[in-house]
Amino acid sequence: MQQEAKEAVERFSLYDQNWLGIVITENAANQIIKLMQQRPQSQGLQLNIKQSGCAGFAYQLKVAESANDLLENLLFEHKGAKLYVPLKAMPFVDGTEVDYVREGLNQIFKFNNPKAQHSCGCGESFGV
Repeated sequence: MQQEAKEAVERFSLYDQNWLGIVITENAANQIIKLMQQRPQSQGLQLNIKQSGCAGFAYQLKVAESANDLLENLLFEHKGAKLYVPLKAMPFVDGTEVDYVREGLNQIFKFNNPKAQHSCGCGESFGV
């Protein structure tokens, strides 16, 4: 049994996966486009994850400015809005819907991730 598990891990490749992808809502696409227009050198936004918070992982969005930084990324696009996701993050965010919502006085990107098993009370981190 242990040998089978080891062989399965050795065969796993990020490049050979059939990803569901990332869904960008209309509101998120509009906000990404606004951010891209504010920084003309921008290639779009990059969605990544990092270890953080009490639940394990946090989403990280940043402006993608250099094409060289995006070589190991998948591109998801909706109405001209470009969202890049590193291959290494895909097992954690595959199938996620990215939305842009108003919560009280704040407007934020919201991630509806079907892989997230739980999140912390403040909503800043998630676990898979």
